[in-house]
Amino acid sequence: MSDSTRYSLDDLLAIMARLRDPERGCPWDVQQDFSSIAAYTIEEAYEVADAIDREHWHDLRDELGDLLLQVVFHAQMAQERGLFDFADVAHAISAKMRRRHPHVFGEVRYADLDEQKRAWEDIKTQERADRGEGVDDSALAGISAGLPEWKRALKLQQRAAATGFEWTDPQPVLAKLAEEVDEVRAEFANGADPVRLQDEIGDVLFVTANLARHAGVDFSRALRHANAKFERRFRQMERLAADEGVAFAERTLAEQEQLWLRAKAIERES
Repeated sequence: MSDSTRYSLDDLLAIMARLRDPERGCPWDVQQDFSSIAAYTIEEAYEVADAIDREHWHDLRDELGDLLLQVVFHAQMAQERGLFDFADVAHAISAKMRRRHPHVFGEVRYADLDEQKRAWEDIKTQERADRGEGVDDSALAGISAGLPEWKRALKLQQRAAATGFEWTDPQPVLAKLAEEVDEVRAEFANGADPVRLQDEIGDVLFVTANLARHAGVDFSRALRHANAKFERRFRQMERLAADEGVAFAERTLAEQEQLWLRAKAIERES
């Protein structure tokens, strides 16, 4: 095929089937299973989010392709085991979207967005009942244990808030955060028991997620930005140290902190 060939979804499905062929395929692809590929699936989803953050649309196209490949990979492995195939995946999500949007694909009308959200949760509750999962009347029912923990924390807080269990503004959340940080300090002062520290630091992280929610800040995006800022400044420190002829790792902590202040100043001036 020439470089001008326009590949289709069917081509992608055929490529994945060939990669998984026990005799003619790629040894690495053939050896994979659902568990080994799961981590790559999560990684590709985060790379999609990163491309969006950077507003790099060429990268977004490529990262969406990588994420689609993960879906195709899982579907191919499922087909080999007689579980389902890609067409079943497409059918299932199409049916779900139609079922959960009766106001778009049916005659249902909602008074406002809040009513639509309540109906959405009611539909999901009915879906769980239809799957025979049993009745769970908790407001927290159905929140997946497989979510990243920061995401699960946000969903738990959102569900609880829907029942009225919610602070009305960020100030009490800030006070709670200060209280939890004080408890971490106390634990260090009392000997830093690892189990207790895990518990107390977990509380700090949970309240931090709640603070981001109250502030209308995307927790994941905020952390990605913080990571990018740290990396940017750290690399600047390394460059400054190298320009002076003494490697960053060979500096004292006090000298490194001075480089950090200089890196911050350079960033503010740029």
